Amino acid sequence: MDIAYIECASGASGDMLVGALIDLGVPIDYLRDNLSFLPIERDCISCKSVLRSGLKATKFDVCVEDDHHSARKGVETPGKKWSDVERIINASTLKDTIKVRGLRIFKGLFDAEASVHGTCYDQTHLHELGAIDCLVDILGYLLAVDYLGIERQFVSPVNVGSGVVRTQHGILPVPAPATAQLLKGMSVYSTDINAELTTPTGAAIISHECCAVAHMPLMTITDIGCGAGQRDFPTAANALRVFRGEMPDVMQPEIAVPKIIVIETNIDDMSPQLYEPLMTRLLEAGALDVFLTPIIMKKGRPAIKLTIITPADIREALTGIVFAETTTIGLRYYGVERQTLERQMTTVATPYGDVRVKIALHDGRVTNVAPEFEDCRALAHKHNAAVRDVYAAALQQINGIREAQVR
Repeated sequence: MDIAYIECASGASGDMLVGALIDLGVPIDYLRDNLSFLPIERDCISCKSVLRSGLKATKFDVCVEDDHHSARKGVETPGKKWSDVERIINASTLKDTIKVRGLRIFKGLFDAEASVHGTCYDQTHLHELGAIDCLVDILGYLLAVDYLGIERQFVSPVNVGSGVVRTQHGILPVPAPATAQLLKGMSVYSTDINAELTTPTGAAIISHECCAVAHMPLMTITDIGCGAGQRDFPTAANALRVFRGEMPDVMQPEIAVPKIIVIETNIDDMSPQLYEPLMTRLLEAGALDVFLTPIIMKKGRPAIKLTIITPADIREALTGIVFAETTTIGLRYYGVERQTLERQMTTVATPYGDVRVKIALHDGRVTNVAPEFEDCRALAHKHNAAVRDVYAAALQQINGIREAQVR
């Protein structure tokens, strides 16, 4: 599995995150091409190599022009409401998966801003953040992760900085209120660097995209990207590192397979529409499985039992998500054991394009082979074909795998 571990020793901001992924090999023209639907000149999205306390890093920049001024990152641009952002993203040519993830991050950002200002998310404006800057940073990050083929993202404890920050609402303590709201449930700390190291945009990205861990996960490092912050501090490198690597599918139980637990709760007072985004967020945070069971509670009340199967070491992160996204006031935990088959991935060629295939083995024998459904769906969309036709074409090629195994 291709993974990324984000080291936030100097905090996290949108430009640092994107800069680190560019440093890993994402072409700047790829981002410019895919963000061309935004009202910004192509050359306003740029990057350059800089030094931060002697460490070479990539500085990502967005220069926004409007009727009144030309501004670099951090300078206020006209605020945008949730409806504006939602319309821009939904009307774009981005992949559906990127649209969904982008909207989820922005919804979290608007919710955080609304919570600290005592308003509703659909009445909140992106003031200091700058709407275009924020769109470029968040969507650029998602495009870069997709380009690199990163399947899971992990993040270290986050340095938030110290001191105060000047905002439209006056001088506020670091971390800024919206940043603190977004980092709830994550491990954070502060050093003597008198600056806002983690911004609301950076906090929104890592809190919605990454699984928070105390230490670097077991991985084979293949590359390291470094994204620069705006300032160069004399005592510390103002840079964010992203370690790209591989997490082994089969790991020694005594070393790398964490204890598996089940998290459960019964919910009888929540809108059914809220379950789908909850399940998506839990799975992306590292849950192994999430499912819902209809139940009848006392006094004949219909309800839903939410069940999460997860490694024990991310229990607190998932607990934070459940409390933030649902109406429950309590959870149950218990340990379980499980046995899984060895898994391998291969690729088969179909008339529509290449499709990844999952292979399950027991004692070296193939027991199940299945096409990757998301690949089939993407190819069907590309060729204006039925998903089942692409799936059938992949299955036909898979039969060759079984026959070769029998021979």
